Amino acid sequence: MNIQGKSRYHEVYARSLRDPEGFWAEAAREIDWIEPARKIFDPAMGLYGRWFSDAVVNTCYNALDRHVAGGRADQTALIHDSPLAGRISKFTYAQLLHEVQTLAAVLQDFGVGKGDRVVLYMPMVPEAVVAMLACARIGAVHSVVFGGFAAKELATRIDDAKPKLIFSASCGLEPGRLVQYKPLLDEAIRLSSAKPGACIILQRPQQACELTAGRDHDWAKLRTDAIASKKSAACVPVKATDPLYILYTSGTTGKPKGVVRDNGGHLVALKWSMFNLYGVKPGEVWWCASDIGWVVGHSYIVYGPLFHGTTSIMYEGKPIGTPDAGAFWRVISEHKAVAFFTAPTAFRAIKKEDPEGKFIRQYDLSQFRTLFLAGERADPPTVEWAEQRLKVPVIDHWWQTETGWCIAGNPMGLGQLPVKHGSPTVPMPGYQVDVVDEAARPLPPGGMGSIVIKLPLPPGCLPTLWEQDERCKEAYFNEFPGYYKTSDAGYKDEDGYLYVMGRTDDIINVAGHRLSTGGMEEILASHPDVAECAVLGIKDTVKGEVPCGFLVLKAGVTRGAAEVEKDVVALVREKLGPVAAFKLAITVARLPKTRSGKILRGTIKKIADGEPWTIPATIEDPKVLDEIGEALKRRT
Repeated sequence: MNIQGKSRYHEVYARSLRDPEGFWAEAAREIDWIEPARKIFDPAMGLYGRWFSDAVVNTCYNALDRHVAGGRADQTALIHDSPLAGRISKFTYAQLLHEVQTLAAVLQDFGVGKGDRVVLYMPMVPEAVVAMLACARIGAVHSVVFGGFAAKELATRIDDAKPKLIFSASCGLEPGRLVQYKPLLDEAIRLSSAKPGACIILQRPQQACELTAGRDHDWAKLRTDAIASKKSAACVPVKATDPLYILYTSGTTGKPKGVVRDNGGHLVALKWSMFNLYGVKPGEVWWCASDIGWVVGHSYIVYGPLFHGTTSIMYEGKPIGTPDAGAFWRVISEHKAVAFFTAPTAFRAIKKEDPEGKFIRQYDLSQFRTLFLAGERADPPTVEWAEQRLKVPVIDHWWQTETGWCIAGNPMGLGQLPVKHGSPTVPMPGYQVDVVDEAARPLPPGGMGSIVIKLPLPPGCLPTLWEQDERCKEAYFNEFPGYYKTSDAGYKDEDGYLYVMGRTDDIINVAGHRLSTGGMEEILASHPDVAECAVLGIKDTVKGEVPCGFLVLKAGVTRGAAEVEKDVVALVREKLGPVAAFKLAITVARLPKTRSGKILRGTIKKIADGEPWTIPATIEDPKVLDEIGEALKRRT
C-alpha cells in the first residue's frame, strides 16, 4: 500500500457532510462570480434543492478570460495531438479566447442567444472545444452528440433539444478509414421534426463535403469574415442554475434522457476536483484520453482543466494502432503530462499487445506521476500490470454521466489513501454513499446491495433531465426515497472503501444466490493468459441464471484455448466455490465494445439468451456481434 504523507481526506469529507453549505461556499471562492450567491443551497428549488440559487456567473469567463487577465495569456491552454491527421497544434489561453470570442459573435449573427440550444456533431478537433466555449460565452446550451452516431440516434437528440443551430464537420478519422459525417447529419435532419435554422460545417482537409444551399455554412469562411470585421462577443451573464449543457445518455429506445448540467455547481465542483482529487496544479499539463461526446470529455478535456488554468491535451487517436501500443507513452513524454486519465479497457488493449511493457521503456516518463482510470470497473490484474510497468500510483475512480464528476475516488491533492485493488476507494466530499437492500435499509460491511447517494446531491450533479422532471424522479429518486439511485451494485468494506461490482442488472441470481459478475471477471482476469474478459448471466431452466465467461487471450499465447477455458473454470470453482455454477468459458478473438471502450454486456446477454437485439448505436465494430453468436453456437 502506498501512502504519500498523511491524508486530510477524513476531516475534509466529514466537514462536507456536517456543514455542506459552509464547505461549498468556501470552494465557490475559487470562482469569479458576477454576483456571488447569498443563498448557497435552496432546498425549496428543483427536485431536491439547487446550489448557488441566486448567483450570476459566466462559465466561459472562468475558463478563459480570467486566465488571460491573470497572467496566463501566453500559457498553452490546449494541445491537439492527432496521430490520425498526422499533426499537433497548440493554442495559448489568449489564442483560444480570440477563437471563442469570434465564433460566439458568429453564433449571435445567426440569432443564437441565451437559452437557445446548439447541437455539436463533431470529431475530436479543437474547433469542437471552441464551439462548446462559444455557446457557454453567450449563454446558449450546447448538446454534444458523439461523432459518428447513426442518423437515427442523432435525430432523436435533435428532436429533444430542438437546436437553433448545428455544428458539424465533413468527416471523422478512424484508423484506416474516414467516417463521413455529412450524409449522417443530412439524414438525421430529414428524420427529425425539429429542423435547425442553420448548420456550420468544418471542412477537414482529409475529405470535404458538399454544403446544402440555404442551410449549410462553411466554418472557415465565417471565421475569416468575422475576424476581418473584428467581430467579438462579450460574456453574457447567466444564473448559476441556468443550464450549461445537455448530454444524452446512450439509451437508444424511446425518448432519450438528456442530463442537464447547470453553470454554477459545475464550475465549483470541477474546479475543486482538479487539485483536490487529481492533484494537478495550475500551469501543469493534464491529459484526459476520452472523447468530447462523453461526460468525461466534457468535464476533463474541456471544462475542469481550463477552469483550473492547466494545459489540456486533446487526443485524436487510439491506445493501439496509431501507430502502436506505445501511443499513450509518446503523448505523455512529448507533452510532459503529469497526470493521465483513461478507461481501463484502453490499458487492457495495451496489455494484450505489449504484455511486457516494452514500449513504456522507450519513452521519458519522468514528469508523469499519476494514472487515473474510470469508465468501467478497473479489474485488479490490469491495475497491477500498470503499477508494475509505470511505477506510479494507479487510481481507479467511479462516477457517472449524471454526476458529472467523481463519486468515489482517491484524493491525491488531499494526500493519497492506501490503494485497495478492486475498489475506487472512498466517497468524495459532498457524497454520502450508502449500500442498501430493496427496502432502502443500509447493509453491514460486506453486504452486497444497491449503491445509492443521499440527497441532496453535491454541486455539479444533474438537477433534472431536459424538460422531463417526472421522468427524472422516476428514473433516479422514487425507488429509494431520500436517495439518488446509481443503478450500480456493490458493497463497502470495514474501512468504508466502496466496491462497485457492476450494474444492478449484472448481479445474477444463481439458484437463489446473488452473485457478482464483476467478482467472477476479477478471477478470470487474474489468469496469466487472459487479456480481458466479460462474465454475464445467461438463462438456465434449472438455476434461473448461470454465469458464462467470454475470454480474449493475450497476444503470443501458445496454449490451446480449450486448456485456458478449463483453467479458468477451475479457478472460479476454487475461489468462489461450486455455488457460482461457473462451467462455461468461451474464447473469442475480441469483445463487442462502444467507441468509448465499454463492453456491451447487455447485448451479449441478449444474443446468448436468444432474445431479440439491435446493434447498439455506440458500437465500435458491429461484426463482433456475429462472431459472438458463432462462438455461442459452437459451445452451447
